[in-house]
Amino acid sequence: MKIGIPKEISEGERRVAIVPKMVTQLIKYGQEVLIETGAGETAYFSNAEYEKAGATVVEDTQLLYSGVDVIMKIQPPQRHEVELMKTGSIYIGLLAPIVNLDVIQLMKEKEITSFAMEFVPRIARSQSMDALSSMASIAGYRSVLMAAQYLGKYFPLMMTAAGTIPPAKVLVIGAGVAGLQAIATARRLGAKVEAFDTRPAVKEQVKSLGAQFIEMELVEDAETATGYAKEMTDEFMKKEREIIGSRTAQNHVVITTAQIFGKKAPILITEEMVKKMQKGSVIIDLAAEQGGNCELTESGKNINKYGVTICGAVNLSSTLPIDASRMYSRNITHFYRHLYKIKDGALDFEDEITKNSCVTYKGKIVNETVKKALQKGGTNT
Repeated sequence: MKIGIPKEISEGERRVAIVPKMVTQLIKYGQEVLIETGAGETAYFSNAEYEKAGATVVEDTQLLYSGVDVIMKIQPPQRHEVELMKTGSIYIGLLAPIVNLDVIQLMKEKEITSFAMEFVPRIARSQSMDALSSMASIAGYRSVLMAAQYLGKYFPLMMTAAGTIPPAKVLVIGAGVAGLQAIATARRLGAKVEAFDTRPAVKEQVKSLGAQFIEMELVEDAETATGYAKEMTDEFMKKEREIIGSRTAQNHVVITTAQIFGKKAPILITEEMVKKMQKGSVIIDLAAEQGGNCELTESGKNINKYGVTICGAVNLSSTLPIDASRMYSRNITHFYRHLYKIKDGALDFEDEITKNSCVTYKGKIVNETVKKALQKGGTNT
């Protein structure tokens, strides 16, 4: 098949879906790769590198979309990008289908087979395809660097001629991939770190990174079968906020990572909690794109309220475009090879990875989560 890599057009996006090294891998797998001119420039991969790897550089965007069988992207396609795709083609990349239902409807009408990278289940044999974890790792790392930038004090313990300066205290809420990377990075910078999570399985991971684990009544079934956090009861959330509130005032930095797949992020830090935090403290909210874990968070903005800097961090992985592109590129290449491992291109919908990640197929919406969202909106699937 012919695979097309268009230039990302979302504001601030610097990554590219396929790097030159993975072009070589796809060609060895028997595929032909076409890439839009300049698609890799913001990630520091030149047209010449792609051509050396065996890709064909295409100058006309419309010719790229109409001349390939498969489109691979990072950011969800905008409506006009789907309009450029030929009927019956294949899309692989992030989709954000719940908030882009009109795009999904258009894909259905054009009989485009679409796969959402964010729907790849978090199971052992899909680790090499798990783009969300790859990007979350970068976000966790970057969040600590942002906190160090905005915090008005040192992170490590400093012994100087002017006296000893104690280390910064960091609270990480949520010990998933992003949270664990944030813990590790903050520890490397010399901060004193503590972490909170509702899942019992992460306690040892937190402690192994040198952080203190904040105890509460743990929930055994806090995860879905595919590895994502579950939505908790109102009573549980009240207890959770009480525990978090008792810790936020004692820390200089709070990094929040709590998200619920397909739903608005839970509010864990209220305005009253922010009022009680030390002046000059920093909150880095990695759930900003899903509404935020802090009640005051504004997505994509840094604001100051009650002497506290609140960063509504979005798309942090794009701020490290070289490694982010390399990681995503490996994920999507492994995913593609998994989907089309049979020479005749037949898809195996008995396979958990293929079934869960497919959104549209042969003019139908086949993903149950997306079906429900469309039905809720009164749209025929």
